[in-house]
Amino acid sequence: MTAADTTSAFLDACGLTLTEVTGRRVVGTVELDERHHTPWGVVHGGLYASLVETAASVGASTAVADAGQFAVGLHNGTDFLRSSTGCTAEVVAEAIQQGRTQQLWLVTVTDTSTGKALARGQLRLQNIPLPS
Repeated sequence: MTAADTTSAFLDACGLTLTEVTGRRVVGTVELDERHHTPWGVVHGGLYASLVETAASVGASTAVADAGQFAVGLHNGTDFLRSSTGCTAEVVAEAIQQGRTQQLWLVTVTDTSTGKALARGQLRLQNIPLPS
């Protein structure tokens, strides 16, 4: 699977652009701005949780694609570390554990201008057969 294979309307709405996709690591960027704001003018935490879910799911699914499987999230635990009104953010997802039936990934969302983490999450995924 390549970054080009992972486009969707949801990714377009989030604004995530994937630049590296392997079965062990996924990297992307997102321009955080007013499209992602809460009514109080800061980036919505749900966007960070979506970035964690998306980046880890793409990597985990890439890891099991040759086995005719994809990975679905079972548990998303995302911590929101600092607020932002907007910036360019880097999203890095890395596999912690990859087993026959489940995987665990760690994802960090970082403000590229300050190097400070905005959010960090873990996603546990189940490997399941691709639909026929």
